[in-house]
Amino acid sequence: MKIHDVTVPLSKDLIVYPGDPQVKINRRTIINRDEATSNMSRLSFSTHSGTHVDPPLHFIEGGNGVDKLQLELLMGRVRVVQIGAPCIDEAVLSEFDFTADARLLFKTRNSYLWSQKSFVEDYVYITAGAARRLVNDGLKVIGIDYVSVDKFGDNEFPTHKTLLGEGVIVIEGLDLREVEPGYYEMFCLPLKIKDGDGAPARVVLREF
Repeated sequence: MKIHDVTVPLSKDLIVYPGDPQVKINRRTIINRDEATSNMSRLSFSTHSGTHVDPPLHFIEGGNGVDKLQLELLMGRVRVVQIGAPCIDEAVLSEFDFTADARLLFKTRNSYLWSQKSFVEDYVYITAGAARRLVNDGLKVIGIDYVSVDKFGDNEFPTHKTLLGEGVIVIEGLDLREVEPGYYEMFCLPLKIKDGDGAPARVVLREF
């Protein structure tokens, strides 16, 4: 039974969405230095750093925060599909039938962008029309392998609003390089932040 850890590690070198705070990890005490008896670090980062979960509250006023999400939606059978197009639009989705799926992860060329040293603006995103199609198909969880489901520079964030407005949970920042298309069992547990607009998560996929 193989386990795939599809989580991007939090580190000071982690790529973040432009304008978001950089990840800072400062070792505050070090064993046997200045009489310290333990290692202890201070962390500072955005709630949307690395592999993370977007709850409705991220864009929907009065929406549920990350601490109120139904965990059963974030655990269970998930479908991974590979997309070669520069964006995920309605034409791309017309090749698939998702009506029997509740959870869906998109594997794209984005996964290989994690090896870059700087943010790449031209990443694969999901159009608002495609988001509406996914909602209509009954999807409850949508994941993608870079920092946003929306097109870079679109400050209206129509894809986020379409998905989150219908209660769909969004997972961003996945690393699916080593994962083949198909069905897996997913475990995605975001940090339990009270009234959190997002939270980093450890996400693993287990082969059936």
